[in-house]
Amino acid sequence: MRKVAFQVDTRLAKLLSENYRSSERAIKELIDNAWDADAELVSVTFPEPLTDNPVIIEDNGSGMTEEELLREYLFIASDRRRRRGDYTSLKHRKVKGKKGIGKFAGLMAAKTMMLETWTRGKKYSFTLTTLDLEASEDIEKLPINLDMENCDANLHGTRISLSDLHQSMAFPNPDKFRQILLQDYGRESDFEIIVNKKSLGVDDISGTYTKHMATLPNSGNIKLELTVSNQKGKLKQPGICIRVAGKVVGKPEFFGLDTAEDFPSKLLDKIYGEIEVDGLFNHVTADWGAIVENSELYDEVRRYVEPIIREKVKEEYGRDINLAQARLQKRINDRLSSLPEYKRQYADKAIKAILGKYYGEPESKMEPIVCVILDALERTDYRTVLDYIHEAEHSDIAKLAEVLTEFGLAEIALIGEQAKSRLEFLNRFEQLCQDVNTDEKLIHKTLEKSLWIFGVEYTMFSSNKTLKRQIEDYLGKTYTGKRKNKRPDLMLNVNFANEYLLIEFKRPSHSLTHKDYQQATAYRNDFVQYTKSDINVLLIGGKRGKDLPPLHIKEPNTNIMIFDEVISNSRNQLNWLLTQLGGDMHA
Repeated sequence: MRKVAFQVDTRLAKLLSENYRSSERAIKELIDNAWDADAELVSVTFPEPLTDNPVIIEDNGSGMTEEELLREYLFIASDRRRRRGDYTSLKHRKVKGKKGIGKFAGLMAAKTMMLETWTRGKKYSFTLTTLDLEASEDIEKLPINLDMENCDANLHGTRISLSDLHQSMAFPNPDKFRQILLQDYGRESDFEIIVNKKSLGVDDISGTYTKHMATLPNSGNIKLELTVSNQKGKLKQPGICIRVAGKVVGKPEFFGLDTAEDFPSKLLDKIYGEIEVDGLFNHVTADWGAIVENSELYDEVRRYVEPIIREKVKEEYGRDINLAQARLQKRINDRLSSLPEYKRQYADKAIKAILGKYYGEPESKMEPIVCVILDALERTDYRTVLDYIHEAEHSDIAKLAEVLTEFGLAEIALIGEQAKSRLEFLNRFEQLCQDVNTDEKLIHKTLEKSLWIFGVEYTMFSSNKTLKRQIEDYLGKTYTGKRKNKRPDLMLNVNFANEYLLIEFKRPSHSLTHKDYQQATAYRNDFVQYTKSDINVLLIGGKRGKDLPPLHIKEPNTNIMIFDEVISNSRNQLNWLLTQLGGDMHA
């Protein structure tokens, strides 16, 4: 039996170099090598078109020793991660090199590649050309002249020079190159890339770029750089980064636009920017992972930034949104023309809001939503009565009285519709309470605008934003550090009689205890300093614990409720109301 072996044709290197879609992507592979070498700075210089100057990629990474060159760099298809792990040794970066073929990337763009590397007082260099590869039959026998000379012991890094650019390839485009780099390196704080003497930045994104500098009353100087992308695909890391004292805080964010009901969610992927706010230094969490909750300084920054982003998105995509509306409106113009003028204006405004919110959705999905709006305007009896009032505004008193009588009947119908809607709300809310994963925050969010569920006496309470702001400020100062997770989950509201209501929620699966009762009343004592009236306390949970105080010894203006009882009582009242309304409608 005779042993045989694979032979490696020198065409392999050429085939590997052709593994890239463009010369820009091939050169980007050399940037990945600098990243893996723990470089903090990499500079790329592209020559002017039609010149013989080389493309130069130079970094200040760790450089390579002779052994690393021989055993790693010149070892084809050697997987660095298997040798050294998934992370770099100095900066613990996630290694990008996977297949060990990136060394040939430069030959995709040029016929000649020269590598120079400095480390530990030695400089090594060699040159590789496509002609050398074509002239050799076996890549393993390809002679490479590795030069060595002494150098300054403090020097470290690598420089690659690509000469004799392939004439058959499109000349490397610096702008396109920046676009590619931004996808992977646009958010890195310790890896600066300079292309043709310009650092990679927000303005390199293709789209509408803007820069704002201002001094806010409390947050101080801010600098906002923002680009609304016009490229087809999604940005890899959209949003606005907050930079404090030169360091990025947490992940990119959207300053409230991601929760705004009137902002198209698909356009969030087009927002890319950075804001410097050194005034937030004392409002950054210890791990530098976020801005502390309830920061008034951050809120000030948000109020300043949010409308700027909205305006720039509108500038870039407003025309597209209007065109989408125009295409859809052709199919509904007949229905709109049958409406009175004032109704038509209302419908037009509503349709624009819907199209803006659902920008980018197919028209087949949008048209049914628009039709629902038109159906409501065309068919609802309540709207018909409003038509009569509109027509009677300038008529005689008798006509107006007749119309108001009809309006009263319509009001009864409207209350009936509202009662049915509230019953549906109760059914869904009951399902929520039965879910063991439902927590206090979710209950808070659900009931914040639906205090009617607790009874008629709570219906007139509304949010007091001024008081809420003071309370949030108090919570932000008091419940910090280890106490942060023990913050009360509450809402403070005020009614027309200037009476205050404090609600403390517990999860529906929680049995109320005497400790919960003491906690809720203690909050009242803490917050009463902000009001001129007493505060009514409502404690609500899943069950009554055995150690809760009896009703006759509770503190004044304190009430304890259970979710099941609240839902049952509210449902009984609504059913009774529907029964009474049925009699009135037929009277």
